[in-house]
Amino acid sequence: MKSLMRKISLVLTVFLSVCWSVPCRAAENTFNDIFFDSLFGGIGGTLVGAAVMAIAKKPGESLDFMAYGAASGVLIGGAYGVGKAMVEMQNGKVKLSMPTIIPDFQQTNSKGQTPLIIMAQLLRGKF
Repeated sequence: MKSLMRKISLVLTVFLSVCWSVPCRAAENTFNDIFFDSLFGGIGGTLVGAAVMAIAKKPGESLDFMAYGAASGVLIGGAYGVGKAMVEMQNGKVKLSMPTIIPDFQQTNSKGQTPLIIMAQLLRGKF
């Protein structure tokens, strides 16, 4: 019975990872998309961790596989969401949005040093 459940879990995991498709589109609400990509990544990572745990020699002692899978899934889903938010389609062309880097010199401090501050606009939105 255990080997049948392990095989079913493995087949289901492979099937979902191969057949899951996401349409390419520009994001209407960037934060919402990144959040849901992270959430679904965490759920998928938890399922993969559970599948790996099911084929372990001692599944009861391998519960941390699910936690590692969930953490990895959240990070990968968040990175995917940020990458998806940086790509836009305008007039049939793909445009890649990169953060705007703005150098700024501050006033000279008491030690006679002029600090250089580099800022990057990571999030932009239309209100």
